[in-house]
Amino acid sequence: MESILTINNLTKKFGQLTAVNNLSFTIKKGNVYGILGPNGSGKSTTLGIVLNVVNKTSGNFHWFDGNTTTHNALKKVGAIIERPNFYPYMSGYENLKLVCKIKGVNYSKIDEKLEIVGLLKRKHSKFKTFSLGMKQRLAIASALLNDPEILILDEPTNGLDPQGIHQIREIIKQIAAQGTTILLASHLLDEVEKVCSHVVVLRNGVKLYAGSVDEMISSHGFFELKCNNQSELITLLENHNAFGNIKVEGDLVTAFLTEPIKSDTFNKLLFEKGIILTHLVQRKESLEEQFLKLTDNLNKQNQ
Repeated sequence: MESILTINNLTKKFGQLTAVNNLSFTIKKGNVYGILGPNGSGKSTTLGIVLNVVNKTSGNFHWFDGNTTTHNALKKVGAIIERPNFYPYMSGYENLKLVCKIKGVNYSKIDEKLEIVGLLKRKHSKFKTFSLGMKQRLAIASALLNDPEILILDEPTNGLDPQGIHQIREIIKQIAAQGTTILLASHLLDEVEKVCSHVVVLRNGVKLYAGSVDEMISSHGFFELKCNNQSELITLLENHNAFGNIKVEGDLVTAFLTEPIKSDTFNKLLFEKGIILTHLVQRKESLEEQFLKLTDNLNKQNQ
């Protein structure tokens, strides 16, 4: 699969602070990538470096096949890394006409992109009358005017209400379905899990994981259990090869699987051992649980 962006051992220091620490990953064409991490993890700094607005300290990156200068490569990139900045007393359409002039794009693209973001009917409304979500959608339309090969978004749903968040996420999915590669930075696990095919997890500038979202959450999951004899249940779980970590909170036992086992098979086994379950739920680990595991492992390494 064709590479869009390759980052090798990238480091950025601000005085004594290391914002990005020896970071490497590759963005492949046609996927939706999320850079996931809490505030201060190095997400925005990484985007700033590859967009030539922040100078790197060491390491390197290249766009596409590596034979294109960053200046020329960025002509094929659409990006929103700051709050939308348009003229308040001009309409959405007039603002996009200015962007077309700057990018050397034909005005005929404007209606097409406004349609994608659901603003075609409001194209003659002044920007100052737009809601925060509409302003963000106009910014996405602006970033799409040059038909970029990759769209870069920094915290695209930050500050939006639930409806605005849903609209932006649906637009991102729609753009990705048309074949545009997307790279978005977010501190929201839910956002990455719902929108992205791949994820790079950062914490304090350090990469904890890079790969597909499906692979990250492809553990065998866990059982939530309640029964008539908790001590016998725990003993059985501790001596069963299919179970690893076991967590007890009150009368609820959470047993994490190390290999696949069906709930009906497991229930039958317990019944034969005289353990009657009053509660049995089988769940898959969420991205949040996997993220917490990764950060917990890093904490243990640093202790």
